[in-house]
Amino acid sequence: MIEVRELSKHYGERLAINALNFSVKKGEVVGFLGPNGAGKSTTMKIITGYMAPSSGSVTVAGFDVFEDPIEVKRRIGYLPETPPVYHDMYVGDYLRFVANLKGCDRTRLTGLVNSALEKTGLQDVRGRLIGNLSKGFKQRVGLAQALVSDPEILILDEPTVGLDPKQVAEMRQLIRTLKGQHTIVLSTHILPEVQASCDKVIIINSGKIVAENSLEGLSKQMSSGGGHSISVRVRRNQEVIVRGLSSVPGVRATTNMGNFIEVQTDGDETTVERVAGYVVQQGAGLLELRVQALALEDIFIKLTSTETAH
Repeated sequence: MIEVRELSKHYGERLAINALNFSVKKGEVVGFLGPNGAGKSTTMKIITGYMAPSSGSVTVAGFDVFEDPIEVKRRIGYLPETPPVYHDMYVGDYLRFVANLKGCDRTRLTGLVNSALEKTGLQDVRGRLIGNLSKGFKQRVGLAQALVSDPEILILDEPTVGLDPKQVAEMRQLIRTLKGQHTIVLSTHILPEVQASCDKVIIINSGKIVAENSLEGLSKQMSSGGGHSISVRVRRNQEVIVRGLSSVPGVRATTNMGNFIEVQTDGDETTVERVAGYVVQQGAGLLELRVQALALEDIFIKLTSTETAH
């Protein structure tokens, strides 16, 4: 659906993005994740045809972004970081205006506008001036304009920036409802947004892609040697269990953490079974055994703390 190849962008002497390569399949929800200044917005602007790259190529549904810009724009709904709304227009009129700009079939305009209003929960404010709406509702109007042409692809750049916690929760829920209806690229530095809705994560740092995988795949990839840790809590004989677990096949290291035992393993499910079996056999009174995958926050920090974003 989206193919990005050797994409680079210079701002004067500064290299904002450096030879990016990634793809997004039809129907996927992809989190484009990185710290502020990493190159996320620059990449989104190039994919949507808003900005030209210094080198490289982008194709959307087989059309080159710069050789066939109209065909690409027909297939993309774009919500930039600052919603492109006109404060002196009424919500419904603005969406009809945007649908006309996008070249939508005039016989479908009313239906498309009504659908966008319904999807974004704006039916009750369709007759209000955009300038009189709260920031959360203005953000919804921005999303509605991205949806009004019923595009195959949605590009959402920092869709919850500046919203209060209630508005953030509402926007996340709204994005989740769109899953399965559109291919979505969600650009953000807010980790819960990615964790809540994305099938795949692309992490960019200092203009370079440092990881591309599913959340589960990233966790395995970033854990030491592809393994993971197990947290074990027992009622008695904790020191004995710590020493004994070291000899269980697949266990790499054990640490007495006071209230629990941390067990580093090779990541095999059979090893988890062996650890549980050993503790039960020893009669140590197993209270809890929890496999701990590496959290997205830990992965993000590991991948983006080695370099300072420009």
